[in-house]
Amino acid sequence: MKIIKDFSLLVREIVDIRACIDTGKAAENIRSNIYFKGPNVWILVCAIVLASVGLNVNSTAVIIGAMLVSPLMGPIFGIGLGLGTDDTGLIKAAFKNLLVMVTISIVAATVYFLITPLKLANPTELLARTNPTIYDVMIALFGGLAGIFEMSRKEKGTVISGVAIATALMPPLCTAGYGIASGSLQYFLGALYLFCINCVFITLATYIMVKYLHFSEMQFQDNTKAKRTKALMTAIIVVVTVPSILSAIGMIRENKFTMEVEEFIAENKNLEKGYIYDYKINLRKGGSVEIFIAGEPLTATSRTRLIESAARHGIAENQLKLSERALSDSSDDTSEKLMKSIYARTDSEISKCEARIRELEKELSIYKKDEIPYTQISKEIRSQHPEISNIIIAKGAEVRADSLTAVPGYIVVADSENIIDDTVRGKLEDWLKIRLDDPAVTVITRHIQDR
Repeated sequence: MKIIKDFSLLVREIVDIRACIDTGKAAENIRSNIYFKGPNVWILVCAIVLASVGLNVNSTAVIIGAMLVSPLMGPIFGIGLGLGTDDTGLIKAAFKNLLVMVTISIVAATVYFLITPLKLANPTELLARTNPTIYDVMIALFGGLAGIFEMSRKEKGTVISGVAIATALMPPLCTAGYGIASGSLQYFLGALYLFCINCVFITLATYIMVKYLHFSEMQFQDNTKAKRTKALMTAIIVVVTVPSILSAIGMIRENKFTMEVEEFIAENKNLEKGYIYDYKINLRKGGSVEIFIAGEPLTATSRTRLIESAARHGIAENQLKLSERALSDSSDDTSEKLMKSIYARTDSEISKCEARIRELEKELSIYKKDEIPYTQISKEIRSQHPEISNIIIAKGAEVRADSLTAVPGYIVVADSENIIDDTVRGKLEDWLKIRLDDPAVTVITRHIQDR
């Protein structure tokens, strides 16, 4: 019991943070950073331009720079502090400044994407901000917790920079601006939803820590108003969280279906008298896959076998569409695709074979290096010791009984008509150590009459 008690005390000492925080200074810093004026205005403008350019050119480094520069975190922490300390004035001021910042950011981003001459064929960085999931909720929540921990700590570190990068407040607003400029409702709503997730859960994390660390509170003059405010916060959290959970579930299902399809294609690439040269995955309505087959038409047996293989990978028959085309009857575009696929597969197989050949050659060179020149060594020994009539050379290991350890080396057995004394045996052993380039050589001599 004493051990458990001591361990419990040790854990409490390790996780206790109250001695390392200054809630008064933290509250002062948060309040001073909610206002949108002076340097914050110009910093926001720079962040908007940086994020927009980064998204426009698919530059992750520039986008990270915009996250670090952005002053949007201040008002969000301010709302959380206001909720935690029952300070309605702070909540209103922080929300007002956040709304102004968000409006300016979206307008500026919209203008940028309307006038920029750069167009993206594959805007991956923009697309990444349009489909938030429960994982974004977790990032915002734990990022917010880390942020308020850092702001409350007496000794400041670099955690805030990491929080700014992880939660990414500025890029979603710029993506929303891109959605307006390009007329894409998907981009606008998806990005705005991600920004709302970040705001709500950073606010929630701040509220939790403000309560836990016992920041000094202000009292509501009207208790009904206090309850209404907290109920509204709870409702907002639920409304934001539920769609993100559903989105995460959908994303997991889509990822699983895609992996199953890829495994199925790899397993059935070569058919009896045909070849799968391409496939197309559609992730809508539970997912489906269209497979393009070249060669002779599938027999009933081959088709059944293919459907059964798909079922083993979780692909139902109604999710599988088989498009068969004979090469001679195919269009030029289809024929070109088929030939490219065959060439790509052939190149891949050749590369694999070449890699395997290199591995085998390397192994062979190792074996050749360790090969014992039996014939030559036998001749050399016989020339020095004509009385030796038979020689056995083997590579093995000496197992020492005292420690049960195996020492690799050479074992040489020499048969002689005459008795070989220890001096001659020692010289022969020393010579073999040099000849075989191994210090672990043991020579055993046998008199023919002893055999």
